[in-house]
Formats: sequence, structure tokens, C-alpha cells
Amino acid sequence: MVAAARPQISACPACDAAPAAEALAEAALAEERGRIALSVPTVHCAACIATVETALAQVPGVTSARVNLTLKRASVEAEVEVAPDQLIDALAGVGYEAHELDAGTLSATQTDKAGRDLLMRLAVAGFASMNVMLLSVSVWSGAEAATRDLFHWISAAIALPTIVFSGKPFFVHAWSALRHRRLNMDVPIVLAILLAVVTSLWETSLSGEHAYFDAALTLVFFLLAGRYLDHRTRAVARSAAEELAALEVPRAIRVQDGQEETVAVQELCIGDLILVRPGGRMPVDGEIIEGRSELDRSLLTGETVPVFAEPGLIVSAGEVNLTGPLLIRASAVGEHTSLHRMADLVAVAEAGRSNYTSLADKAAKLYAPGVHILSALSFLGWYLYTFDVRTALNIAAAVLIITCPCALGLAVPAVTTAASGRLFRKGMLIKHSTALERLAQVDTVVFDKTGTLTAGTPEVTNLGAFAPEELSVALALAQGSAHPLSVALSKAARAHGVSPAVVTDIEEVPGYGTQGRYDGQLVRLGRASWTGASAQEQTAAHLRIGEAEAKAFLFADALREGAAEAVAALKRSGKEIVLLSGDTSGAVAALAKRLGISQWLADALPEEKAQRIQSFAEEGKTVLMVGDGLNDTAALAAAHVSISPASALDAARVASDIVLLGSDLSPISTSIETAQAATRRIRENFRIATLYNIIAVPLAVVGLATPLIAALAMSSSSITVSLNALRLR
Repeated sequence: MVAAARPQISACPACDAAPAAEALAEAALAEERGRIALSVPTVHCAACIATVETALAQVPGVTSARVNLTLKRASVEAEVEVAPDQLIDALAGVGYEAHELDAGTLSATQTDKAGRDLLMRLAVAGFASMNVMLLSVSVWSGAEAATRDLFHWISAAIALPTIVFSGKPFFVHAWSALRHRRLNMDVPIVLAILLAVVTSLWETSLSGEHAYFDAALTLVFFLLAGRYLDHRTRAVARSAAEELAALEVPRAIRVQDGQEETVAVQELCIGDLILVRPGGRMPVDGEIIEGRSELDRSLLTGETVPVFAEPGLIVSAGEVNLTGPLLIRASAVGEHTSLHRMADLVAVAEAGRSNYTSLADKAAKLYAPGVHILSALSFLGWYLYTFDVRTALNIAAAVLIITCPCALGLAVPAVTTAASGRLFRKGMLIKHSTALERLAQVDTVVFDKTGTLTAGTPEVTNLGAFAPEELSVALALAQGSAHPLSVALSKAARAHGVSPAVVTDIEEVPGYGTQGRYDGQLVRLGRASWTGASAQEQTAAHLRIGEAEAKAFLFADALREGAAEAVAALKRSGKEIVLLSGDTSGAVAALAKRLGISQWLADALPEEKAQRIQSFAEEGKTVLMVGDGLNDTAALAAAHVSISPASALDAARVASDIVLLGSDLSPISTSIETAQAATRRIRENFRIATLYNIIAVPLAVVGLATPLIAALAMSSSSITVSLNALRLR
């Protein structure tokens, strides 16, 4: 009988913990082959997740499917032969819209390696700290000289590799700052750690009574805790420019000599003929050569009503073909498409926003040089007073440790985490680390219309103007179409108890509407020109029965829940409200009047929205942008701070700093109040840290605080700052 192999255990807990933690991190990364990424913008609850995952799992060749509700994205592991179109059709069959995303473009944003790396280093530092602290307790309890020296050397064996491994982020950032001849918060941190280690090794080599390996490890642990808290508040933040690039269609159907072939979009050239089937997204900018249909341009313009498409119409990448096949001649491909240009615009705006300097960074500019000067003066003064390098080093280390910016390092992330938790319970997800500070400064709020202040779905406003027979005929025609107005009409008619009439020979005419025969008469539901009616200023679908005069079903966009309350509350708090929309003037003016918004702009292109936001900034205003569409992405990135509903497109949610998880807009006004309270807490924490330093630093300078006492004092200030932050909850 062979005995089971026993695992080898190192004398160094850090050496044991690091490979195990690293193995866990690597295991989480091994998952790339055969992945298809889909954007599923209409999922909103647990039931949706179950339905989508079940529908995808039933497609032959799919091995697993997972839905991320926050990102509104499905990740599918499948065999190579499974095509994205099969998955999109499967979801369409259960009532969910889906679009393929370029998994290669998104791969960098799907793995949070930095977060796992910080957590791994934090775990190792915590594990090692506990072990060294146990040894220190024995030394403090009066261990004899030989035992004390042994425990000090064991502590050194544990502490040194742990500090090298766990403290790496601080060493790297400090070295980077020094190479560029500047100081940051990490420079005094690294000096304090190194001084504590050097002093401890010196004391241990001389059989001294005190070593401060526990202080150095505790320092690393608390600082890593602050760094990880800060990372968690922005863990979901990704580049909106990358997301816009991912929205570009990865494949297209090229037509050559009458033959269709599916090619990568990178292979397309200007002048190529491209077939876009119903439900497909435009892969290039171009001109329609053949076919009639309707286009959904809401992602680019915010306009809710589909646009009639016929030969000669110019189309842009990202638009969705709704009803009929279209043959497009490419006029711009790849990085020259309108969608890619918008990604470039967003990237420029994001770069500008990243220049915002947080309160912590401002504090660091003053704090770091002050700490270095004080520690150097303490060393010099004590050395000149005693001519004892050992004493001078001990006091210099104590000064560095006691002034180490643990409390400052926790001041912002502790408050941000507490405030983020409070807002999350109210239905708002904070994504960017400085979003709360910026939100507290807002004096102007800019709203998009479609999908933001309104639900983005049309509602029939004059159903009562039709006779029961007319409603029955209209329902029979509408229920056979996927057009947004037909869907809204069907829903409203059924809600009023209407049953469909017996209409035969029903057919949908792409770009025009639906027709059939009722009691031997031709009946039509669709465009005004097709039914012989005069055009309406308001969105309308026209019904004509036989030779009778056509009648119009009028539609309006329904207000989103809490929209009126949010606008009213913001106005009461003195905020300036502006409405920017790509929709028509009539629709925008009607909504502005309904909500009491005096400033509005209609027919705004994405570039115009971003320019208007920038002009507000040039006037000295701090702007909160609330939007949901692809046409809002550049404006969201250009604003001082931005919010998107969870129902927004991936790219818009990514460009924003805050995601509104529910459908209710009313938390927006309270979020500004919470942000202002959080900023006050941050300033209080800075004052607490300053007061602590005013009291503790003189004690360290005059030699009344050893490095160990300094570490305990530093820990107590960190805990105080964290408890103050929790008052926000």
C-alpha cells in the first residue's frame, strides 16, 4: 500500500499563499475559445436572465450561456460551427432583441485582472500579518533573548517576501514617479516600509529588543485595503470608445457577380455591394442601391419613428434594417465610418475627463513633500543630537510610519464605497472613482429625450376616435407586423378588449405598411402617402378601409416613470435644466412644455450634442448629462459627470459614470444630495487625518513613539476615518 503524498508546507506563509492565490487568478482567466458575445438590451430582471439563458442553451452546439444583467450582455460558449445569427434568431423567438458584439474587442474588458491582483496581494499581506503578529505577542510577553532573536528572524523570513510581493504596486508607482522627477502618495509609503524593514533587520542583527516587521506588514495591509476599496468603486468602468468599436458589425454579406459571401468587415472596400437582411445592422456607411425597407436610426439620432428607406438614401454604420432586404454600396468602411468617428470623438472626450484632479490627488501634492522633509529633519536632528545612527533611524522610521497616508489613502475610497452602497440601494450604480466628487459640483442638468425622459416606446393617444369595427381591422393588420407602431397599436387594442377581424391575404409591404382584404375590400395600415391620407405633424399610422377616407392613429412617447418628479426636484434645488434631442422639433417642444423645461434643442446630431456640452463647460457650468442612446455617447463622455439608465445601449452605459438600475428617474435628484454629503465626509476625513498628524507627529519627532506605536496609531486613524465614512450608510 502506497501512502498518499503529503503536500509540502513552507516555513513562509506568504510563499504558501502566493502560488495558491495565483493559481486561483489564472483559473479565472482560462475561458476564451469559442466565445460569442451578444448585446441583449431588453433584459431587465431575473426572469429575463432565465429565459435568455434557456433559449441560448437550447441551440445545438451551445455548451454554456451566461447573462450579465448590469452589462446587458450574454456570453455564449459554443462549438465553432455555431453562427451568431442562430443565437440572435433563438432570442428573437422568445421576444428578445440581440446584437453581436466583437468578442475580440471586448476581451480586454471582460477580465478584471487588476482587481484580482490587488485582492491576492491583500490576502497574502493579511495572512502574513496575522502570523507575524502572533510571534510579536510572544516577544512582547517577555520572551528570553534567544527565543526573541529566533522569533525576529522567523518574522523577517515571513515579512520580507510578503512585502516584496504585496507591496509591489506601491514600489512600481513610487519608482515611476521618481523617474519622472515628481512625488506622489506612494513615495512616502515606500520610504516608510523600507525604513521599517531596514530598522528591523538592523535591530534583529544586533539582538535588539524591538523589531517592526509587524508594523511594516500592517502598513502594507491597510494601504492595500484602501487601494482595493478604491478599485472596487470603479471595477465596472470600461472604455466607451472600445464598446463603440465592439458595436461595429464583425461580418457582412458581400455580393460579387451575383454571388453572396460572408466576409470579415475588415475585408470590405469602398464600392463593394453589401446585402443587409431584415434585422441586420449596417456594417458600413453607404447608399441604398436596391430594395425598400424602414430603418431604425434611434441609436444614432434618438428618433423613435423608423425612417423610410429606398434607393438613393444614405445610410450609416450602426443603423438597423427593419422590414426588407437592402443592397448597399459602401462609401466608407472600417475606421472611416460614422460609428468609428463617433468612437474617436468619445475617446477624445474621455481623455479630457481623465484630467480631472480628485481631492485625494490634490492632498497628495502637498502631503508627500511635507512628510519627506519632516522625516529627513527628524533623522538629521537626532543624529546631530546623539550621534547614534540607530536611534536617528528609529525615530525617522516612526515619523514616516505615523505620517504614512493610510488615513488619507482611505479617506476617499471609504466614503466612496459607503456612498456607492447607499446609492446602490436606491437603484444607482457608481462606476467611476471620482464620479461622486464631480456629481456634487453639478449646477446644470442636460437630459436626452427618447429612452431617457420618455420610455422610448410609442403609445396610441386617440384609440377612442375609432369605431369597434375599425379597431378590429386595424388589429388584424397590425398583429402581423413587427413595426414599432404596429406593436404599440396591437398592445393598446388588445388592452381595450378588441378582437381581430377576419382579414385575408395579409402581406407586409416593406417601407409602407400592411395590407389585406376585408369583406372583399382592400384595407391598408401604414404611411400617409400609401393610404391616401395627408401627413400629420404628430407620429401617426393611417388606416384605410376600402374607398373610405383614411383615419390616423396618433402616437406619443410615454413618459418614463419618475421623469416629471426628477425634473421638478432638480428645478427646486436650483439646477438649470436643458433638453437635447435628435428627435423632431414638434416632439421635443411638446415634451419640454409638458415638463416645464424652457431650454431645448431638437434635431441635434451626436457632434452637436457634444459641442453644446462643451460650450456649457466653457461658460463655467458643471454639467450632468443624462442619456441612453448611441447618439448620446460623445455627450456623456464630454460632460463633467453623466448618468445612463440600465436600459441604455452598452456603449452609452459605459461612457457614463453612473448607471440608473431601475426604470424610475426620481433617484437622480437625491443622488446629487448624497454626492454633496459624501464630499463633506471626504473633507471631514481629511481634517481627521490632519488632526491626527498634528497630535501624533510631535510625539514621534521627540522620540516618544517607537515604529510599533506609530503603526498602531496609524491603524487607529485609519479605522476612525473608515467609521466616519460609514455614517453615510
